[in-house]
Amino acid sequence: MPTGGKAGSARRLQSLDEYAGSRVLVTGGLGFIGSHLAAALVELGAEVTIVDALVPGLGANPYNLRDIEDSVAVVRADLRDPAGVDELVSGRDHVFNLAGQGDHLASMRDPENDLALNCRAQLNLLEACRRSAPETRLVFAASRQQYGRPRTLPVHEDHPLDPVDVNGINLCSAEAYHLLYHRVYGLRSSSLRLTNTYGPHMRLEEGGHGFISHFIGLALHGETIDVYGDGSQVRDFLYVSDAVDAFLAVGITEATAGQAINVGGCGRTSVREFAELCQSAAGRSGRVVAVPWPEDRAAIDVGSVYLDHSRLEAATGWRPQVGIADGIRQTLDFYRSHAHAYRS
Repeated sequence: MPTGGKAGSARRLQSLDEYAGSRVLVTGGLGFIGSHLAAALVELGAEVTIVDALVPGLGANPYNLRDIEDSVAVVRADLRDPAGVDELVSGRDHVFNLAGQGDHLASMRDPENDLALNCRAQLNLLEACRRSAPETRLVFAASRQQYGRPRTLPVHEDHPLDPVDVNGINLCSAEAYHLLYHRVYGLRSSSLRLTNTYGPHMRLEEGGHGFISHFIGLALHGETIDVYGDGSQVRDFLYVSDAVDAFLAVGITEATAGQAINVGGCGRTSVREFAELCQSAAGRSGRVVAVPWPEDRAAIDVGSVYLDHSRLEAATGWRPQVGIADGIRQTLDFYRSHAHAYRS
């Protein structure tokens, strides 16, 4: 697997033989997590089709498929346009839905675009599945940002959903559509609320997708990492191979249909400590410096947040395997050779 993690990590769980020979669609499969998921499915013997709109700025990168490009079919299509979506989903045993936008700041600047990417596109896919693939197993990529500022820690799935930005609101809606289609139409759909996910295939430039990839890029070049405030906010961090394992486990677990499920990380640490780990692993001369919060980011900061993933563990046996230090090291090792493909 080209995840930069442990080879064969997808086989740490219960048997995944069900994927062998299955027909699988991965939306957003040229992106960060989707490309790793596609690679794992290829390794498991699935027939994989990737659909991606290659919308600029959303992370789609054909370079992510460099090791599997001869083993997957790639269709360029935009789920915002319902034409042709029925044909894409027809006959699929599994649909992993990772299409959409995760840029918090962009959602505030252009809420209409975020609505189209994270709601209209999702409804088009669900309608196509209802009409043309009612027996498929559908897993949606949601986010811990739907919780907003936590009232209790760790955050359980029953915590109120109170997002602080337009992107979080639209993700709540998209998730609700997936769960509604299970209740009303019997579609076997689930939603995974992913915590801070990192690893190879992230874009390295600064943006509204979060701080992790930006920190990695700065550490790689020995540059100073600025942390906002005092950096004391505590987060859990999910290495991408662990995220992939969660998708694969839920995709074959009938008991998770109709549920929203947390996917938490391995260990908890502050944002500042994460930055310091990046600098230490990079082995360069970069520093970590506290700076004041920019106004636009302070307005949507959620403080400390980390997830309770006991529901997922009880249903599938999944637990995160890659610790923060190992994950950062593996990520930096990847970008030392491939960083040229992940900058604009």
